[in-house]
Amino acid sequence: MDIAEVAKRSGVPASTLRFYEEKGVISSIGRQGLRRVFDANILERLALIALGQAVGFSLDDIARMIGSKGNPDIDRKLLSNKADELDRNIQKLTVMRDGLRHAVVCSAPRHMECPKFRRLLGLAGDGVIGGHGKGKLSQRPRSNSRQTHRFGAAKRRKIGR
Repeated sequence: MDIAEVAKRSGVPASTLRFYEEKGVISSIGRQGLRRVFDANILERLALIALGQAVGFSLDDIARMIGSKGNPDIDRKLLSNKADELDRNIQKLTVMRDGLRHAVVCSAPRHMECPKFRRLLGLAGDGVIGGHGKGKLSQRPRSNSRQTHRFGAAKRRKIGR
């Protein structure tokens, strides 16, 4: 299948296909005139790439997992670590969503007078939610990620009160 057909069927622009090939994520099997030609399994490989990118893997990670020769060797430990990372992100997003939903129905005259909203602001300022703790509002150093994680969990529990 030539590059134009792959682009048409996959929705991935030809320039992106060339970039993926340059990065070693896919490989063409030859040329038909000036056009690259790909193996029949290219659409499946592109679906794997799209899935990997959707969950946050880098192209380098994806290239290592799916290999350049079409024989995927997906690292289960890497998948497990990514699933854990997604769980942490889901927890942060849930805390933010719940805080915003509370702000909508809060009986306080102003959001800044609501204790629950103030706790959400504190978490954001500490870098516990909405970032990696490296923003301008987060001035204290983070020395131990486990301590920070436990500290963050305790703060997240407080929001629910």
